[in-house]
Amino acid sequence: MVLDMTALSTDPNTEPTAEPTTGPAADTGGVLSPRYRALTVGMVALITLVAFESLAVATAMPTVAQALDGLSLYALAFGGPLASGVVAMVVSGTWSDLKGPTRPLWHGTAWFLVGLIIAGLAPTMEILVVGRIVQGFGSGLLTVALYVVVGQLYPARLRPRIFAAFATGWVVPSLVGPAIAGLIVEHASWRIVFLAVPAIAIPAALVMRPGLARGSAHEPRPGKLWDKRAMWAIAAAVGVGLLHYGGHQHGVLQLILLPVGLAGVIAFGPRLLPRGTFTFGRGLPAVIALRGLVAAAGFGAEVFLPLMLTRERGLSPALAGLVLTVSALSWTAASWYRGRPNQPFSHAVFLQTGMVLIVLGIATATLTLDQHVPVVVGILGWSLTGLGMGTVFPTLSVLVLEYSERDEQGANSSALQLSDSLATATILAIGGSLFAAMEPHSAVTAYVVAFGFPALLALLGVQAARRTAR
Repeated sequence: MVLDMTALSTDPNTEPTAEPTTGPAADTGGVLSPRYRALTVGMVALITLVAFESLAVATAMPTVAQALDGLSLYALAFGGPLASGVVAMVVSGTWSDLKGPTRPLWHGTAWFLVGLIIAGLAPTMEILVVGRIVQGFGSGLLTVALYVVVGQLYPARLRPRIFAAFATGWVVPSLVGPAIAGLIVEHASWRIVFLAVPAIAIPAALVMRPGLARGSAHEPRPGKLWDKRAMWAIAAAVGVGLLHYGGHQHGVLQLILLPVGLAGVIAFGPRLLPRGTFTFGRGLPAVIALRGLVAAAGFGAEVFLPLMLTRERGLSPALAGLVLTVSALSWTAASWYRGRPNQPFSHAVFLQTGMVLIVLGIATATLTLDQHVPVVVGILGWSLTGLGMGTVFPTLSVLVLEYSERDEQGANSSALQLSDSLATATILAIGGSLFAAMEPHSAVTAYVVAFGFPALLALLGVQAARRTAR
């Protein structure tokens, strides 16, 4: 057994991880070397397509709802895939640990493509929502399986680089996805937004086949795919769906759905995460907790920033979107740096630094509520949040594999992404409801709360980051 001590940093507080037995330990090639090139290109392409579709659909959905006369189902078209994705993440984690990641990866790709085709050909909004739910289930299956593929088929020294590539695969579509989708909807048909992706995704999936076939065979383990964790996931998914749907309602219906949804997430979500997650238990539990905190803090604040810049500072939507573009670029730069070998500091130091940057970014963006503060201060300040996100996300992905035995990589990768999804859904529902209630009375107070809550979560993340070292 050969141990690789160079993964991302030489952290004396973490335990080295054994190299997978997929090839000679002396292999010094990179993620684009002949051995890994096809697999890397295929995986990053799939990640990019999932990200692009998520952003493109958000741009196209107003037109879709109007064309299909389905405004009443608008929120469900987004909440449905979120909920089905929660179930799929748990199923994919269990499936990957029992049988290996190949089957859930192929099934996830198939469900994702079938869902897109159903949505793209939908004659009614009801059928489109069904397609979106199928699509979300496929996305959940394949994204967890891809993490396990990295853990089983890539040596530890290459994992930082492949996760940096994954991060870029999520960030780049945020730069061009909405604009491309807007042009397609305006000058062609909204159906192309759904139907064009399969034409690219199928070749990307086929490219991965030789690389997956070269991996070592996974020793099947006995166990049930639809076990009690899957049932808990279904219950938590219902809670997520109710949170998202209730957040878009008004009056009594919102007052009923939000507490019920929140109760479902609180009751069943913790059962899907490692014990000690909510107390920042040292090692893996703190890593899982931090993923939820960083996602909730970053995305929970980001949704209000363009709104504030357009309504309170008078920027055009294009200029307000420039803020998100700048942060996306800084996110990409930080992810690229974290993928470089021979890092000077430990994982925990990078994680704490990243969370502090997020706090500073949110605080600086909040300052632009003051009319005397130049908007460029908020734009540059928000780039700090991008740097923090780009530092923290790939580091956590590497750590979750370092802290996982081979037959636990599926469950722990699933927990990492579940923490992200559950925390983000919860903060968006709560933050959106508080903002809607306060904004008619005092816009400044509403924005301060909308930014302050994520900032507090980021501060908690600084504490959680200190406990990620084992």
